Parts: sequence; structure tokens; C-alpha cells
Amino acid sequence: MNSSTTSMRVYKDMPVWVVEDHHDVLPYIYRAIGSRYLPIRNIAMVHLDSHPDLLIPVNMPADTVFDKEELFSELSIENWIMPVVYAGHLSNVVWLHPYWAQQIAEGEHKIFVGKDSSTTTIRVTSKDDYFLSDGLYVPEGHLENKKPFQLDVIQVNSVENQRKQEEISEECAAKRVKLQQAGDTENTAVSCEKKGETGGSSIANCRTETAGGSKSTDSSNCPGSYSKASNESSAGSCSENERSQTTDAVKKILTVIQQTDAYILDIDLDFFSCKNPFKEMYTQEEYTILQELYSFRKPIEDPDEEALLDCVENRVHQLEDLEAAFADFVEDDSEETLQRWAANPGMKPLTELVHSLRSRMDTPDYEMVHQAGLTCDYSELPHHVSTNEEIDGLIQAINVILRDLPKPTLVTVSRSSMDDYCPTEQVNYIQSRVLSMLKSMYGTLDIHLEYLSEPESSKSSS
Repeated sequence: MNSSTTSMRVYKDMPVWVVEDHHDVLPYIYRAIGSRYLPIRNIAMVHLDSHPDLLIPVNMPADTVFDKEELFSELSIENWIMPVVYAGHLSNVVWLHPYWAQQIAEGEHKIFVGKDSSTTTIRVTSKDDYFLSDGLYVPEGHLENKKPFQLDVIQVNSVENQRKQEEISEECAAKRVKLQQAGDTENTAVSCEKKGETGGSSIANCRTETAGGSKSTDSSNCPGSYSKASNESSAGSCSENERSQTTDAVKKILTVIQQTDAYILDIDLDFFSCKNPFKEMYTQEEYTILQELYSFRKPIEDPDEEALLDCVENRVHQLEDLEAAFADFVEDDSEETLQRWAANPGMKPLTELVHSLRSRMDTPDYEMVHQAGLTCDYSELPHHVSTNEEIDGLIQAINVILRDLPKPTLVTVSRSSMDDYCPTEQVNYIQSRVLSMLKSMYGTLDIHLEYLSEPESSKSSS
């Protein structure tokens, strides 16, 4: 801890800022910094979300971060965190994600965030596909004013998943004993394997990943990364592995918090139930064409610097061409304009896409089509509408995590319902359950429902 934190002010009651669009939490974080409730630098964020939100405004000059009002006007839901890292305020982010959100590899990522000396924009040294597919990678030597940044990616599954898996383990163990007593060892494995396959809730593998990226699989059908620990002995080794991984992960979060001067608890309600809104805007055929047009060509395995730079250059040109095409269609989507663009390499599917859009809409929103395409790179946007039981199980899992962590300085909450990332029919239920959990954890809360006063027109473009 930095000695400068001794002069920090302390809130009487835990403030909870609830907004609609996720980037709108930032003014309240900056207010806390300005009023000395948060330090200027070395802040950690525990970020619960179905999306990392770690992209960067592609063309924004890096120095924009030093004018906060201009910065706020440039940000959107997917790119509000990294500029705060470059500004020097955030040094660590722990992204806690549900099993259906797999955009960034599990484990610890130590990278640099800085100003690209050639473009004066913010760029990163991460080689993860999440950053490469947006053209955000540069070698460390190309960065000025670089800031070290640590990202830890940890999966969370609902308590219900763990309970169901333990029930499966117990049933398999009992059946295994009966079959072994009958001498039928061949059917023992088959019976339990099939039972595990139909368990349904426990989808994610129990995986660990080192900072270098190597993965190991402990079991083919373990539950997620967090669950309420049971004092009873488990019938299956998977549950033992699970409790061990839970302990290790909580220790990791504690280590991150302890090496920073303060931390923010940030919760997007789509962590608990999440939709891909673009799938409802476009037909399956149109969405498939977008995936083809915007597909990301990954570099070869273990690429050198030259291969990475070639990958980024090709990707940037691909996205620039597609952006220019759809910008042209806003002004003129005549057959002549369409065929001119479709003649370019890799752009032939534009013809079928635009024809399909025009058959369904009087005036297609081509800017929105491009925004949808940008989400169709190396993986689809997460889509999992949870049952109330799954939501409650995730609430319990988060409760288990938070009870072992110190109190954050403040809590920020994003509803993400106006743009349909969190299902509108579930958002109020989820919000009520989350606020109840926080109250039981931290006592009296100072809740600010800022979304009630936000103009309805302030929606994110992506």
C-alpha cells in the first residue's frame, strides 16, 4: 500500500452507483478520485461482466485521457476501461466471467498499455486474439508513456452448477460400486460418462492456465470456478478439484487487491443473464454472412513480431474497407455502388447481405450493420438467457467470493438493458437480488439510481 492512501477519505456508507450504459460509471469513479475517496493511481477493479470491456477507441488520440470531459464523450460500453489504465489510474483488473463468456484466455496477463509512437493512439502489447482482432497490438518498443497492466481472467459458475455436479458424482459413485460388485467394469465408465454428459448445468471444463498460456484439464466435466464450499466430503474428485481451484482463485484476487491501494467492485447485470442483441436484429443467414465478411484470420501458432504486425495490418485494412463500404451504402446503396464494393477481395458476400436487408427493411441502418459485424470476429458475442435458478446460483457464488475479500471503496453497477445485453424482462429482478446481496455484505448502502435520471436517448452505439 502506498503511504499516500493514509490521507484518503472514507465513505460513511458504501456508495453504489447504478447506471444504464456501462461506460457511464466512469464519471462517478473520477468524482471519487477527485474528492480523494480513491487514490489517483494504483487502483484495482474487480469486474463482473459477460464482456471484458477492454477494447480501445481505435482512432482516439492517447492524450484525450487528460481531458476527462472529452474522454467521456469518446467512450462506449466496450472500450471504457483501457483509457483509464493509460491515464494511470487503474493498474489491475480482475475479470470475473460466467462460463458462456470466453473472449479472453483464462489466467494472468501482464502487458503494457501506452501511446503508439506512429499513430499517437492507445495500443497494447497483448497478443491475445481479443486485442489482435481489433488491430490493437503493437510491440513494446513502439509505445511511449507505457503503463504496466495486469489482467486476471477467472471463470465463475453458479452454486447450482456445483450442486448438480455433486449429485451426478454421488450417483455415479453409487452406481460404480454396484457395477464393480457385479464385475461389470466396462459399463461403469460408460454409465457415469453418459450421466455427466446429460448433467446440463456444468458445461465448462475445470481448466487452469499459467501466465504463459499453457492449459491443463483436470476433468472433462467439472463445474465452474466458484461455489459455496461444503463441509461434507465429496463423492467425486471433481468437487475436490473445484474447492481447491476456488481457494486458489480467491487467493489470487486477494493478492491483486493487496498490491494495489484501493479497489472498485464493478458489476454488469448481464453477468447473470446475457443476450446477443444482434441475433434478434438480423436473420440467421444475414448473421452468417456478417461472420464471413468480418472473420478474423489468426496469425500462425507462436508468431514472431513480423507475423503479428502483418496480422494487425491486414486486419486494420479489412475493417477499414468494410467501414468505408457501409458508410457508402448510407449515402447510396444502389446496385452500382454495391457491385463496385463486392468486386473487392473478400467482399463478394456483400451482395447477398444487402439484398436480404433491403428485402426486409425500407432503409437499412448500415452503420448498425457494421457495428454488428465488428462483433463477428474470432468468436460470437456471448448469449445465454439464464433461468431464475441460474441467476440465484450466480448471486450465491459471488456472495461466496465477496465474503472473503475486503470491502471495496465503492460499487458501480450497469444494467445494460436498453441495448438488450441484459434481458429487459429480467433486469429488475437481477438488480434487486444484487442490491440485496450487497446490503447483506456491506450493511447500509448509499444507492444512486442514476439510470432513472438519464435521458432515454443516451444509448450506446454498440
